[in-house]
Amino acid sequence: MAEATYVLCALASIACALLLLRGYLANRTRVLFWSSLCFTGLALNNLLLFIDLVIMPGMDLSGWRNATALAGLMLLLFGLIWDAQ
Repeated sequence: MAEATYVLCALASIACALLLLRGYLANRTRVLFWSSLCFTGLALNNLLLFIDLVIMPGMDLSGWRNATALAGLMLLLFGLIWDAQ
């Protein structure tokens, strides 16, 4: 059951990233671009979570998972600060 949740979270993050990117390409609003990059990082985080806990349970990928989540959130924060100026 947990495996299905990991996969669904990854798919939802990928769908959000794609929809935000499509919205950016239609409107050229920079916040949509930074949000799509953030969700791309969160999707990578979810994929690494699935790999870490389901495919290779003996390996510890928590550092890589945290790095991708941090990178995604930092991109969004950077974009929000940049657009506020």
